[in-house]
Amino acid sequence: QVQLVESGGGSVQAGGSLRLSCAASGVTSRYYCWGWFRQAPGKERETVARIYTGGDRGYYADSVKGRFTASQDYVKNTLYLEMSGLKPEDTAMYYCATLPSTAAYCSSVYGWTIFTYWGQGTQVTVSS
Repeated sequence: QVQLVESGGGSVQAGGSLRLSCAASGVTSRYYCWGWFRQAPGKERETVARIYTGGDRGYYADSVKGRFTASQDYVKNTLYLEMSGLKPEDTAMYYCATLPSTAAYCSSVYGWTIFTYWGQGTQVTVSS
């Protein structure tokens, strides 16, 4: 059973940076699609970034392109989300998620509902 634990959230001022981590356990192969998602109060969950094992085939929401970078340390089984230039509209609960996948399927994934395993989330609050 895959388990995910996020950390690194917090409160920052606009323009600041944070690095979120997602420690994975129970991962038995390299063939996983990984994603970062967020949900603000009263809003739907949205995809922030999605990568395949090793960081290939990255996808980023238009709202975070150029500011956020997702990466993975396969040896440490940890997924990261480097966030810079944070804006108040980035305030949300951030979740990591994964599902067993081929690289091609990972590239074709739309949305968040297909992801199988989820962390508990970490709160990011950006003040103006």
